[in-house]
Amino acid sequence: MAGERPTRADYVAWRTVTTRWRDDDAYGHLNNATYYELFDTAVNAFLFEATGTNVRHLPQIGVVAETSCRYFREIGFPEPIETGLVVDRVGRSSVIYRIGLFQGDGEEAAAEGRFVHVYVDNTDPARPVAPLPDVIRAAVEPLLRG
Repeated sequence: MAGERPTRADYVAWRTVTTRWRDDDAYGHLNNATYYELFDTAVNAFLFEATGTNVRHLPQIGVVAETSCRYFREIGFPEPIETGLVVDRVGRSSVIYRIGLFQGDGEEAAAEGRFVHVYVDNTDPARPVAPLPDVIRAAVEPLLRG
C-alpha cells in the first residue's frame, strides 16, 4: 500500500553498501541523488550476480523508464546501508522493482524506491523489445512477491 512503511519482511534479496563522506549533503543527510544511485546499484548488482553474466552485453538491455522514492527518515554517513530488493511485476518487456533502504537495526525502511526497467535492443534502444530475455526472467521471477 502506498501509505504503509515497508519492513525488512517485504524484501527478498539483500546487499550491504558502504556509505561515503561525499554521500551526505551539506546538512549531514544522504543526498537525494545518492538514493537513486543505491537503487540502480541494488538492481544491477543483483542482475550481474543472478545471471552470471555482464548484463551490458546481452542482446536486450534494461533501461530505466521510471524511478521514484518515498523518504521515511534520514540516513547517512558513516553507517552502512542494507538494500532489500523485491519484484512487483514481470511483464513482457519490463520489470518493476522496489528497493528498501535500511540503516541500523530497525525493521522499518528509511526509504523505498520504485525502479522500472524496460528492455530494448542493445544496438537500437529506440523501442522496447519482447519477450523479456530468458536469463533476466529466470533471475527476477524468484523475487516476485504476492
